[in-house]
Amino acid sequence: MQPSITLGRVAGIEIGLHYTWLLIAVLITGSFVGYFSQTNPQWHTKTTWSAAVVISVLFFGSIVLHELAHALVAKARGMPVRTITLFALGGVAHIEKEAATPAAEFWMGIAGPVMSGAVGLLCAWLATLWDAGPVAVGLTPPVAVLLSLSSLNFMLAVFNLIPGFPLDGGRILRALLWRIFGDEDRATRISARAGQAVALSLFALGLWEFLALESLSGLWLGLLGWFLLDAATASYTQAEVLTGLRGVRVADVMSRDCATVRADLPLQRYADEYVLKTGRRCYAVEDRGAITGLVTPADLGKVERARWGDTTIAEVTHPLHQLRSVSPDTPVVEALQTMGREDVNQLPVMEAGRMEGWLSRSHIMHVLRTRTELSM
Repeated sequence: MQPSITLGRVAGIEIGLHYTWLLIAVLITGSFVGYFSQTNPQWHTKTTWSAAVVISVLFFGSIVLHELAHALVAKARGMPVRTITLFALGGVAHIEKEAATPAAEFWMGIAGPVMSGAVGLLCAWLATLWDAGPVAVGLTPPVAVLLSLSSLNFMLAVFNLIPGFPLDGGRILRALLWRIFGDEDRATRISARAGQAVALSLFALGLWEFLALESLSGLWLGLLGWFLLDAATASYTQAEVLTGLRGVRVADVMSRDCATVRADLPLQRYADEYVLKTGRRCYAVEDRGAITGLVTPADLGKVERARWGDTTIAEVTHPLHQLRSVSPDTPVVEALQTMGREDVNQLPVMEAGRMEGWLSRSHIMHVLRTRTELSM
């Protein structure tokens, strides 16, 4: 998931915000406005709203700390982390490589809940130090905020420990199963199935609460189950894909017949004579006998259609030295992860500074379809 807003960097990791997080911020703020209005009716309306907004902001910071814990452990274990994105379900650290050992997976998975639990304890401890005043007049706003934030972090830790993908508990379960069976793919499939079971349970519970008890919280619980089911299913599918690609190298899949276009070719001719007639998704750009880059149909959108006749391929080419490339010996699994990380559909295959061909998602899908048909 790509962030909609970039907030800054922490320890070299970009912190981003997806627009769906605003939905949760509104929900949390509105929920605590209602809660504080009932439990502390003596508070002024501005105080109630201020406390609710402060909780939303601080809880946002708590989730960042939760994901940072995952990210820092991953980096310490040799797994690069590019970004942390906050979205409707909380947050996700974009880790570029999978854990190499069960131990690395375990410590990376448990780091988040441990951090959330520590934040919850810290908030509870600070609340006890604060002068709350006589119990008869209720809690002061700072103490109420700290205690509420403590509860939210404890709930975040406990919820994430549920043993099913994509929750942290699912990673911990996968690490344990991986250690027991010695099979990462099998462990992933079992954890993903557990995640699907958890998601279906949450969805059913939320639906019952919404219909039988007429509670809006049931609607949100059902939506949470729905999102988790989608994520768990994606994890299971990914495990199946990775299993099917084990042992396959880029050289086994890549296309060495790389179609080319001249760098001085106008975009209009490129669109009419190449893209529309052949349907190819990628062309190598040739300039004075050398391959200088790649061009795709999507690059046509960079230029207004009225200017296609006066704009050449060279002006929209992706230079080879700026592209993420792979070598013929690169595992296809690693190449596929690179495509997902860079959000591209094809990669140039380079060796000794020379382009040997290119690899696309369609090449990989063809291999998977063939293997599926042969195993039926």
